Amino acid sequence: MSCTADMKTWDLAAGELVRLDGARGTTLSVTRGTLWITLQNDTRDIVLTPGDSFTIDRGGLTLIEAQGPAAVCVVARYVDAVRRRPPRPARRGSGAAWFASVGAADDPSRYAPYY
Repeated sequence: MSCTADMKTWDLAAGELVRLDGARGTTLSVTRGTLWITLQNDTRDIVLTPGDSFTIDRGGLTLIEAQGPAAVCVVARYVDAVRRRPPRPARRGSGAAWFASVGAADDPSRYAPYY
């Protein structure tokens, strides 16, 4: 599937979140990656993979999150607001380093629980 000239293309990073307000009738077509979509006052969770399309069928808030790097073709006549939030940075340094140091068997100052 490829996007045509009258479509907008979004390249989303892993974990990037897009908020659409009042986007009824907007069609999302995934060309790369996986999207998770949830709609306000709707119990469905929609997951799109490459080649899948979904037309937003209600007003209100729509949240779209990229589950990995993704490319999406967007066809919309009117959207009240689009807000893109960059993905959260990974927390690999602080907690993981502390847990690794706590369990190091060769470290004489390692943590030992006191009961």
